[in-house]
Amino acid sequence: PQDIVLEVGTGSGYQTALLAELAARVYSIERYAFLANLAEQRLRNLGYNDIEVVVGDGTLGLPQHAPYDVIVVAAAAPRVPPALVQQLREVDSPGDGGRLIVPVGSPENQQLQLVRRCQGELVTSFLDGCRFVPLIGKDGFHA
Repeated sequence: PQDIVLEVGTGSGYQTALLAELAARVYSIERYAFLANLAEQRLRNLGYNDIEVVVGDGTLGLPQHAPYDVIVVAAAAPRVPPALVQQLREVDSPGDGGRLIVPVGSPENQQLQLVRRCQGELVTSFLDGCRFVPLIGKDGFHA
């Protein structure tokens, strides 16, 4: 696996570890410092050294490590955060990679969306309904 992944919402680090098994490198951003610190320590203790956990606003992503082959958002946004779209790797064909998966909608009802940047265009697929915690931040919900 060669993918460089951005995870928004580290939480306990469980999904982060799964992503690390499937990718070359994982960057994870968590809003809450205490969760980020616990997850990072847990991941280090388990031998995951190809993960970097950062405290910050997940709606803004981590532009210093972009572009990403995959961006996984583990919280619901009112709309697809523009900064995340900009940090997604642009590809020549929708099947080549450059995937952003994000739950979008109200705090009570969301739809999982798969977004790709392909030849200057956004290609969005609407997947199943879902319910996630709200994504708090500049381009998310307010605390």
